[in-house]
Amino acid sequence: MNGSVASISRSRAISAELQSVWDVLADFGAISAWVPNVDHSCLLEHEPVSRRIQVGRTVVVERITDFEPPDTLGYDIEGLPRQLRRVHAEWQLLPSCRHTLATLTYTVDIGSNPAARLAERGVCRVLARQSDLILAGLAQRMEASHA
Repeated sequence: MNGSVASISRSRAISAELQSVWDVLADFGAISAWVPNVDHSCLLEHEPVSRRIQVGRTVVVERITDFEPPDTLGYDIEGLPRQLRRVHAEWQLLPSCRHTLATLTYTVDIGSNPAARLAERGVCRVLARQSDLILAGLAQRMEASHA
């Protein structure tokens, strides 16, 4: 993506080792097991790896673009309104003492005109709230399994 897109990042310290957190993220089709508002998820393809996610009546496909175990997982989100040219999510994991710092970054590209820039920032605000839910679900999953 070029430098004129909008992005939003959220981070959370997870009380689990990096490899354990990575194992949950890398089980790409099982996100519905730990994100509370994801109603259903499943793998669609193995090359390239993609999953189908359903949240309420909304269905999207997420296709892996970056896979660097045990710390980087990136994917494009397809099936959103066509005005959203590209929405990309990327996980970064960093070890921190007995914790793992998990960062989820969304990058949104709608266009280069002022109205598109404003819309990108609005989409990023929505994705920031979604990121907080996803990170909370991951923390709950990891901390419950390591208690």
